[in-house]
Amino acid sequence: MPAPCQNAPKQEKRGDAGVNLPDPDARAAALLDQMTLDEQIGILSGHMPLVMKPRPEGVQKSAGWVPGLERLGIPDLHETDASLGVSAAGRRDDAATALPCGLALAASWSLDLAREAGAMAGAEARAKGFNCLLAGGVNLTREPRNGRNFEYLGEDPLLAGKLAGAAIAGVQSNHIVSTIKHFALNDQETGRMVLSADMDEAAFRESDLLAFQIAIEDGDPGSVMCAYNRFRGTYASENPYLLTDVLRGDWGYKGWVMSDWGAVHGLAAANAGLDQQSGREFDRQPFFDDPLKAAVVAGEVSTARIREMAHRILRAMIACGAVDHPVSAGEPDLAAGATVARKAAETGIVLLKNDGVLPLSGVRSIAVIGGHADLGVLSGGGSSQVIPKGSARFDPPEGSPSWSAGVIYHPDAPLAAIRARAANVAVSFDDGTDPARAAAAAADADVAIVFAVEWATEGVDTTLVLPDGQDALIAAVAAAQPRTVVVLETGNPVLTPWLDQVSAVIEAWYPGSQGGEAIAAVLFGEAEPCGRLPITFPASADQLPHAKLPGSDLPIVNARGDTEPFDIDYAEGSDAGYRWFARTGHKPLFPFGFGLSYTTFAYADLRAEGGATATVSFEVANTGARAGTEVAQVYLEAAPGRSQQRLIGWARVSLEPGESRRVTVTAEPRLLADWEADLHGFRIAGGDYRLFVGPDAASPKLRATVTVEAAELGA
Repeated sequence: MPAPCQNAPKQEKRGDAGVNLPDPDARAAALLDQMTLDEQIGILSGHMPLVMKPRPEGVQKSAGWVPGLERLGIPDLHETDASLGVSAAGRRDDAATALPCGLALAASWSLDLAREAGAMAGAEARAKGFNCLLAGGVNLTREPRNGRNFEYLGEDPLLAGKLAGAAIAGVQSNHIVSTIKHFALNDQETGRMVLSADMDEAAFRESDLLAFQIAIEDGDPGSVMCAYNRFRGTYASENPYLLTDVLRGDWGYKGWVMSDWGAVHGLAAANAGLDQQSGREFDRQPFFDDPLKAAVVAGEVSTARIREMAHRILRAMIACGAVDHPVSAGEPDLAAGATVARKAAETGIVLLKNDGVLPLSGVRSIAVIGGHADLGVLSGGGSSQVIPKGSARFDPPEGSPSWSAGVIYHPDAPLAAIRARAANVAVSFDDGTDPARAAAAAADADVAIVFAVEWATEGVDTTLVLPDGQDALIAAVAAAQPRTVVVLETGNPVLTPWLDQVSAVIEAWYPGSQGGEAIAAVLFGEAEPCGRLPITFPASADQLPHAKLPGSDLPIVNARGDTEPFDIDYAEGSDAGYRWFARTGHKPLFPFGFGLSYTTFAYADLRAEGGATATVSFEVANTGARAGTEVAQVYLEAAPGRSQQRLIGWARVSLEPGESRRVTVTAEPRLLADWEADLHGFRIAGGDYRLFVGPDAASPKLRATVTVEAAELGA
């Protein structure tokens, strides 16, 4: 399927300019020919309606608004934060669907589901009057304590890039613009406005940049949002290497680059490649307004550059359909949204341990404990926050951002969903604040289900330890009741010191508007657990490239919460996540790609072929008594002159009991290649490539060696 912003179908045109022109570039040029310099500059600067006083008539509370030009049929840009659906942005009890978090979507390993979720979010955005969704988060997990990991898609460039591309394409199928963000290396919240991320170019190209590159190729987002941080000492919003050399030069990107809110530091950004200042109220001043006009008059910024900036914005709006298909505020189809949210939540739940207690059956009493399971399911915080009607709110912990909406629980209570499925079963609830009382309740039941939560939010980072004494609670319950199930609602990996004491563990992430129903469906076996980890769970912080969170020991120097500037040396290079564990030999708590099922699978009959790339085919069989879905993963182990583990492809295989199927996986060639500076591109070294197939990054089941031809792939 073509990317929607590259090959948009010809539509009925609005305005007088370019009525019969065949492509978005020509239409944009025709519009620009009728625009004055002031009008061109006018679309290069956006506001944040949430803080505007007064807010213009017809402009909703939202993240962004850029006035259009009615006389030429150029609509306003109405922008809303996203990632998990249409963000509330000050609209409490909103008519919106909260999707499961990004890590839950990534745990599905399903491109079809990613596109479906993106299409649902885009449809709700359109129905609510927004034509630009600030979605598409694809920053790789280099720091598992990052407070925004829950928004993103894990630690692998192929998995994250393909899923982000599919989601972006889904959003833009609604004739609205999606962004991709945050470009680039915005990998922790501590010091995000001042830190400089430093990495060797080859490593950067083979990991974080590759994720963006794949997502842009597959999804063709209308806009790229820059990051807050610096790269090699220069802010991302004014970094010509990122915005001009790589994005536009090497990748040929045709859309526009917008800033993150509060990320612009001066007019140097215009010549470096930034096209639009977003949320100007958050910056020191509105640089892309009168100051930009003055710079043009002074000859510091050319009129050709202004035209290019405006052209990119108009071209993307036309190509994505935002010009020909104007939006108007209405009511979204929440029933349709709930169906997608339920499917995504069930598919993303990962079964981490099970000694046979799950799926639940034949029990007479269940003790449900902790995690506000009587109220709902936890949501991550920050700009991506969706607050559906009926959500419960708690004050955020000390140290949270001043602008936090609080700790939100979406109104789909696991307790009610469990009771609905437990006919003739006594189901009790204890809030878990007193471990002794909770243990007594567990001892009186056949099974205890402990809900353990860790809130994460934009603006601050987390730890790997469950807060508020929940480890002690779980240990106390498990000591009293050997049939204890732990349900984790987290946006990051967490340590599990009680793992050997409990019978089962599921990672439900932040599961969204239908999270309680999805969790209960998996617990009772109505839905099969088929999620696989998109992120490694370390056994301790000492296993990480940075045992201590960089910048966490620096003082706060201003009211915005900034630390002193500091540098992060990502010396692990492209060996992020599971690649780091393979390189160091550390044994993680749970490896990347891991996940159990209620059935079992076997692999056999591997056939491998080389040539221009590597292709493997193999049999996957369901050897158990229940239907289930396996995510068969193919990894590179070694290449000529290099030993480095890389995911090069995967296949989701749904099988009935006793059924087997042959699947074929062809490697993305860039995952076999190395970036070489002298070539300024990817090069595949000719020779033997050692591969393995298995259910996760640490469990080879089949191995093969293929001979791949030497090739130069370009940038």
